[in-house]
Amino acid sequence: MAESETTEPSRARPALVVVASGASPDAASGVPGDKRGAPVSFSRLELNVIFNLYGAKVAQGEWRDYAIDFTPAKAVFSIFRRASEAPLYRIEKNPALARRQGAYSVIAATGLVLRRGHDLARVVRVLDRALKLVGAE
Repeated sequence: MAESETTEPSRARPALVVVASGASPDAASGVPGDKRGAPVSFSRLELNVIFNLYGAKVAQGEWRDYAIDFTPAKAVFSIFRRASEAPLYRIEKNPALARRQGAYSVIAATGLVLRRGHDLARVVRVLDRALKLVGAE
């Protein structure tokens, strides 16, 4: 062993690069020529509509956490009762469906599409309905 060599492992960490299978390192950058394109995201006005509903439900104690995912195909806002559970609802923006059924949808935890449409404010209204007590008089 030479004097410059040590028996201690190196403290320097190698750079970590995560690349999706079959994609070049430039693919995730959004540069021109990117096959996947830029991720779909919510606009400021769309987030305003979503967070107005979310804030009201948090104030009522129904919801406690959320997550936002942006993929090349769709943007997803997931709503949780607790952070350790599966999402109660997902609000999705899928531009590929914009001309057919509408870009926005609200999906329950079971996978059932509660409402789909072209106007986000009207679509998320399905989550804001007040429950009515039936048969209690």
